[in-house]
Amino acid sequence: MSTDCHSTTKIKSKAPGMCLVGNPNVGKSAIFGLLTGRYVVVSNYPGTTVEITNGEVELRGDNYQITDTPGVNSLVPMSEDEKVTRDILLDRDFVSVIQVIDSKNIKRALTLTLQLVEMGVPLVVDLNMRDEAANRGIQIEEEELRKIFGVNVVSTIAVQKKGLSTLKDAALAPQVSEYQILYDPLIEKAVEQIAAYLPETNISKRSIALMILSGDSTLKDWLLRNVSDDHIREMESIRDETARHFSTPLSYLISKHRHRLAEGITDRVLSKADKDRKGISKFIDDLTTHPVWGIFVLMFVLYATYEFVGRLGAGIFVDFLEEVVFGEYLNPWVEKLVTLLVPVTFLQELIVGPYGIVTMAITYAIAIILPITTTFFIAFSIMEDSGYLPRLASMLNRVFQTMGLNGKAVLPMVLGLGCDTMATLTTRILDTRKERVIVTLLLALGVPCSAQLGVILGMFGKQPMLAMLIWLGVLIGVIILVGFLAARIIPGQKVDFILELPPIRVPQFSNVLVKTVGRIEWYLKEAVPLFILGTLILFAADKLKILPLVQDAASPLIVGILGLPAEATESFIIGFLRRDFGAAGLFALQERGMLNTEQIVVSLVTITLFIPCIANLFVIIKERGMKTAAIISVFVFPFAILVGGVLHRILTWFKVFG
Repeated sequence: MSTDCHSTTKIKSKAPGMCLVGNPNVGKSAIFGLLTGRYVVVSNYPGTTVEITNGEVELRGDNYQITDTPGVNSLVPMSEDEKVTRDILLDRDFVSVIQVIDSKNIKRALTLTLQLVEMGVPLVVDLNMRDEAANRGIQIEEEELRKIFGVNVVSTIAVQKKGLSTLKDAALAPQVSEYQILYDPLIEKAVEQIAAYLPETNISKRSIALMILSGDSTLKDWLLRNVSDDHIREMESIRDETARHFSTPLSYLISKHRHRLAEGITDRVLSKADKDRKGISKFIDDLTTHPVWGIFVLMFVLYATYEFVGRLGAGIFVDFLEEVVFGEYLNPWVEKLVTLLVPVTFLQELIVGPYGIVTMAITYAIAIILPITTTFFIAFSIMEDSGYLPRLASMLNRVFQTMGLNGKAVLPMVLGLGCDTMATLTTRILDTRKERVIVTLLLALGVPCSAQLGVILGMFGKQPMLAMLIWLGVLIGVIILVGFLAARIIPGQKVDFILELPPIRVPQFSNVLVKTVGRIEWYLKEAVPLFILGTLILFAADKLKILPLVQDAASPLIVGILGLPAEATESFIIGFLRRDFGAAGLFALQERGMLNTEQIVVSLVTITLFIPCIANLFVIIKERGMKTAAIISVFVFPFAILVGGVLHRILTWFKVFG
């Protein structure tokens, strides 16, 4: 199974397996955390649980391996998340499949329940978020739902840790539902014929036959591995022959029938009393979704996030850690210790030299990036837990649609203003590979990290306001243009933006703390080794005298095309090492009077669009693969020079700055 999702937990266990399945944003990962006692990202935002996470739970003295799958809306895949979940059910044998349902949206969940019933898996239904449903006047008859499907139905409130013991008991007593779903007789006949060609597997032949009739192309690889070519052709012939008898696609007929059944079951088990929501929660809810005032709330939230991350994280905390903790105490102490204990100069430089593991990699990863990511994770977790994150995505959805994306893309793009390296890792929350590649490209191209942005804003502080407006306008225009073109060039389908807005709630400190700690752990495991690897490569390049050669080769481009002094070349080379170092080099040239206003604008536009720093490049390789990383780098470098060169000519021709 090929996917961009990577398992964060590798548990070598022969324990029988259990599986959590559910729509996005139903509290499934919270249930997983309570069952296993192990942290996993708990999110109000659909799609956050992109990774497949495994843990172990002890029930009545026996150990069970439990798998948390991505949130899905259907098991006839329309996204990579849905394909992963379907494949897990198809390829693995589970003692129990627990469907976690948002009690406020049971009709949506029942369509998925019907598919699980058709698969013939041992099923348990967990009605989560019963408190929120009750607050909206929603009552669900558990006993009636239990009678309909013939499986255990329990209730939980994950955030309050209620109903967990009942769920554990039910998980040990799953049942295969005998509920019958009958389609049009012609479809039923085709299902029977196709099922005859299918091998025994972990889900019913009937469910696989229905996927084939629905035109599920994601089954192709599985069919090629398990069914002969002749039988595949026979099944395709049956599907095509059946389709000729209907004026609408078979997939629509099958899906419509399931939705109709789900509506009927909902009417039987659900009752709703009118309840007027009042108070501050209702006011904030209305304010955040208002077409006009919601924009002002959005602007305030983005500003507050940037202030918290950019000023507090990237400013105060970074200055303290980099200049005081590492600069005055840790690094000098390590340098003295290494000089005393390691007599070999080469090894000394490897550890504490200009490109040393401690003085560069560890200092950069811990003193500079860690405070930025920590403050961002705190802000991110507060927005998640409060229920505002889906509203943020919804407000910006229309803007990102022009670039073939949806509102989810705002999350890594905003994080990019803190650190592009971490932002690239968080592109995993996006639904398709196409979206992940586009956002990765835009992050590498036009989103300055907070460290670089701080230096850039410092330079513009001594220039006319027009200079900064031109820089900002060029960047926004480039991002929109490249995103627009990439959406039409990069292959892959676009996923519809389906988003349920949860109620606004007061964030729970414990939830925010647990999420933040878990994400910091994720950062330390994922990113820090890449900083060390990048530093080792730069150390080798310095020792082999490669860096000066690159600088000499690049000077004609900097001088001839961008109209900058030759001394600026070093800034662009160092910018690959660390983006803010590159900008700092330009700042030094400005202070020495070697750059005029036009050159400052051109140089800052170019260095912002320039190739990503080495740590970000390694993360791109890790997340997207060597080929995609190479294509992005090959595109970004000449494109940045091109944009800078064109801007230089325009500003010179029109004498914008005199």
